[in-house]
Amino acid sequence: MVVYRGSNYEGPSKSQSGEGEALFIPDVSSAGKRESETGSGSTSEKSDKVVVKPERSESMTEEEAEYNSLLDGLGPRFVEWWGTGILPVDADLLPPKIPGYKTPFRLLPAGMRPRLTNAEMTNLRKIAKSLPCHFALGRNRNHQGLAAAIIKLWEKSLVAKIAVKRGIQNTNNKLMAEELKNLTGGVLLLRNKYFIVIYRGKDFLPTNVAAALTERQDLTKQIQDAEEKLRIKAVEPAQSGEDKGQAPAGTLAEFYEAQARWGRDISAEEREKMIEEASKAKHAKLVKRVEHKLAIAQAKKLRAERLLAKIEASMIPAAPDYDQETITDEERVMFRRVGLRMKPYLPLGVRGVFDGVIENMHLHWKHRELVKLISKQKVLAFVEDSARLLEYESGGILVAIERVPKGYALIYYRGKNYRRPISIRPRNLLTKAKALKRSVAMQRHEALSQHISKLENTIEQMKKEI
Repeated sequence: MVVYRGSNYEGPSKSQSGEGEALFIPDVSSAGKRESETGSGSTSEKSDKVVVKPERSESMTEEEAEYNSLLDGLGPRFVEWWGTGILPVDADLLPPKIPGYKTPFRLLPAGMRPRLTNAEMTNLRKIAKSLPCHFALGRNRNHQGLAAAIIKLWEKSLVAKIAVKRGIQNTNNKLMAEELKNLTGGVLLLRNKYFIVIYRGKDFLPTNVAAALTERQDLTKQIQDAEEKLRIKAVEPAQSGEDKGQAPAGTLAEFYEAQARWGRDISAEEREKMIEEASKAKHAKLVKRVEHKLAIAQAKKLRAERLLAKIEASMIPAAPDYDQETITDEERVMFRRVGLRMKPYLPLGVRGVFDGVIENMHLHWKHRELVKLISKQKVLAFVEDSARLLEYESGGILVAIERVPKGYALIYYRGKNYRRPISIRPRNLLTKAKALKRSVAMQRHEALSQHISKLENTIEQMKKEI
């Protein structure tokens, strides 16, 4: 970036410059006096620098002054800060290791959830976005001094905002964030190549409170250890005085002893009878369970039959046309040969015959005389029923039903006197959705019928065994 000062540039006046803005003010007047008096040309005595300590600026608010004093107590400042405002603490100048450092003690208040909700996380990120940076960090590891400073900062602030130094090679914000999270126990709110924001957590305790609670826990543990030692000493003599030959209560030896005293011997016939009764009871229980399954299956089958009857009530198939056009055997052979060679075809899937199939047949007959359908049904009787229904509904002539690798091919001829109807989609057939419901209901009905027959056979066999 190049900035031109201008042809009429004038420097700032002395009245505008404040006393606290410049830290080093060269005293040129004293050097000029010495040069005029002594006349020496030494460069070392030409000027003396006077160091001026920065004072509080009049434009700084009370909050900024308090924030500045808080950072003064955390460590040295980062003088090469590229941003504006108050200089952050240089985290690289803090001690990398602190002897005896431990993760701070934490205690969550009763009835409070440890995790942050999405709304709380968003609000904390918004707060951290407007805050200035507290620290400037450049190294990836050895952050115990920084962790101690962050814990001290958390006593006054909810979050700690750390800026990653620019221009330093091999900086890894992921390693920085993970180590700081492990050392402090905080919650990571934000991490990118510029900033790291860590929340102190809902279970954070100030240093003095954490020390008091830790001391109280140690004292409680010592008391419990002493009580446990006394309890063990009191139990040992009582155990040594007990009779070791006596069998303890609730064991197998005690059962055998009681059986020998008050029990009676069971004969072989009684034992066989008991085993037989237990076997009958077991079989009866199994039969009852299978009968319960049978009742549930019958209820499901009845429900499927009702649904199927309700769907089929809206379907009114057309009656056969007895005054239908016929074709000769030669024409049938020719139409069959041409139809099998046709590449375009209509699939007839699990839905069966519905209004959309008839509509597609009429659309095919608009450009050609033949239409080929391929049915995925495996039973020939069902294929023939579907073929006759298509013939009645469409008004065409069924030429042939042939077995092909994809299923069964149905070939229809539109007829010499074909006229396209006004409504190519018949209203008396099922829609696509209702056809799918009917197909599912029929599959369920068939599966339940097979399941019921198997259960009935199982019940008969079990009753015979009993």
